[in-house]
Amino acid sequence: MSFDEEWSAARATAAANVSMRLNQVPVDPGGGGSGGLDLNQDHIGAIGSEAYKLHSRLQTDGKHAATSTAEAAGALTKENFASGAALSKANTSWESQVKTLVAACANISNGLNYSLSSHAKDEEQLRADFTTSALNSYLK
Repeated sequence: MSFDEEWSAARATAAANVSMRLNQVPVDPGGGGSGGLDLNQDHIGAIGSEAYKLHSRLQTDGKHAATSTAEAAGALTKENFASGAALSKANTSWESQVKTLVAACANISNGLNYSLSSHAKDEEQLRADFTTSALNSYLK
């Protein structure tokens, strides 16, 4: 069999096995969820709590070597070592990255707290709306 014949056969086989798959929630009930928004307050609260703990620890632990690193960089620079400037640059970069990470943890914690509070208010409003509409239908 020549290469062209083999290639044609391989293409024909591949074309016969082509199928389309759409990304969607399965129709059958075994899909792993109800298809609606499910908010587990305990899980969300735990994640928010851990983000807050990490935020608090990073604010202190992320800076514990800043003073000694700056002193070492200054001493190396004073003695005309090029590594002094490099150490200072590394320390500046580290401090910037720690600040970014602290801010990200704060955003996660605050965002999850807001989500929980907002969801609870929305649920309360929906409950009140449905109760009111049900009462109004009986009063008519």
